[in-house]
Amino acid sequence: MSRACLCSRIRGSGLAARLGAVDGDYTPQQVAELHARGAVQLVDVREPHEHEAGRIGGERLIPLGELTGQAASLDAELPIVFYCRSGSRSAMATQAFRQAGYDAHNMTGGLLEWHAAGLPLVPDGGHVA
Repeated sequence: MSRACLCSRIRGSGLAARLGAVDGDYTPQQVAELHARGAVQLVDVREPHEHEAGRIGGERLIPLGELTGQAASLDAELPIVFYCRSGSRSAMATQAFRQAGYDAHNMTGGLLEWHAAGLPLVPDGGHVA
């Protein structure tokens, strides 16, 4: 699948309902370790107002609806970990990018699980919106 087809895959009818857990998903603790080592690109697919409320430091915001247009700006040689509030939107992004040939992963449980694990949010005092 070409990268140009990502939009239709992300928005594809019923795709979110069929996803469930995707092989290669990472826990928040695994993501924290991989991100600290610079071993992955971390992409927040939430909306800007959610991102401003609280996020993982050092990641990149690309709202799900804009992901197709910005796919070429991601490093195709470095694994990508997508995250969102609960893991649903990021699972859609993960599936679409995998089908387009990227080494893509979802962070299970999203930012809710990250925060519940006691991992830090930016800014200080940030919260999951």
